[in-house]
Amino acid sequence: MKVNGTPFRTIWPTADAVEIIDQTRLPHMFATLRLNTMRDAERAIRDMQVRGAPLIGVTAAYGVALAMRDDASDAALADACSVLLAARPTAVNLRWGVEKMRALLAPLPESERATAAWQEAARIADEDVAINAAIGKHGSEIVRAIHQHKNATVNILTHCNAGWLATVDWGTALAPIYAAFDAGIPLHVWVDETRPRNQGASLTAWELGQHGVPHTVIVDNAGGHLMQHGMVDMAIVGCDRVTACGDVCNKIGTYLKALAAHDNGVPFYVALPTPTIDWTLQDGVKEIPIEERAEEEVTHIAGLCDDGQVRTVQVTPRGSRAANYGFDVTPARLVTGLITERGVVAADAGAMRTLK
Repeated sequence: MKVNGTPFRTIWPTADAVEIIDQTRLPHMFATLRLNTMRDAERAIRDMQVRGAPLIGVTAAYGVALAMRDDASDAALADACSVLLAARPTAVNLRWGVEKMRALLAPLPESERATAAWQEAARIADEDVAINAAIGKHGSEIVRAIHQHKNATVNILTHCNAGWLATVDWGTALAPIYAAFDAGIPLHVWVDETRPRNQGASLTAWELGQHGVPHTVIVDNAGGHLMQHGMVDMAIVGCDRVTACGDVCNKIGTYLKALAAHDNGVPFYVALPTPTIDWTLQDGVKEIPIEERAEEEVTHIAGLCDDGQVRTVQVTPRGSRAANYGFDVTPARLVTGLITERGVVAADAGAMRTLK
């Protein structure tokens, strides 16, 4: 995708390091950040300078490569994998990326590990781009079908950010939107703010604007109202983990959108690369670990001031505690379909077995 007309990925290797787009600076400043060590990669994941399940997995893979550049011993490999796996608990792609690297590197002689690690991380990144492009192709056919049926602009509701900023390129939930828009299908995106970090208002709105896609930012609680009044034709979200039975873990608030969509007969789709499926889990509500983040993300908010400076202010009374659950689980019964790189399948164990 493009930033001010220039093509960018969210992560790319240099001669001896890795660079990323620092997403904590968006939307008011576009800045890149150099990752020199495995610890830099771990910090980028933990502090959400990179975020989105696919991008977290790729960043972890490059983190292992950075570790192998400095020390390719068995101990260093084990330490790097352990540190990176602990960076964030919810996104299954993190474990997937680390385990792919471990499985490749562990049998190799130490002298071969550094080169192999960089090659494998680059391959994983390229694979992510191809997967997301395929998700876009399959999902855009759903948008096209809705347009042909209503012969008018397709209104799409999304939640959080599952665009190219959450992947290496294209995105998951936004890939079908970009593909449909580029194909000339008239559409409009309702972008909810997605508190507490406002990843919809800051990231989704920013990248849709960069691509010229018509969109409107709404408060988190407006989605149900819009659906009641026939102003949403479909909802599409990304995810951080999907169980073998089709339960979907995504940014907090997704469950409420799915409930509203179900009550109003609005199709609710989830876009995901197949590595996001955790085949070891059956019951998402009981088994998926839900990350609890710092209170400050709820009690404070950052914004651009009139003097051009980004400042953080407190929005709650001093002394009030805050709970900050990062994700929730949407039961499979509320999901119309899973849009994957292999096509659209039902969110149930039988249909999903075709993706193994």
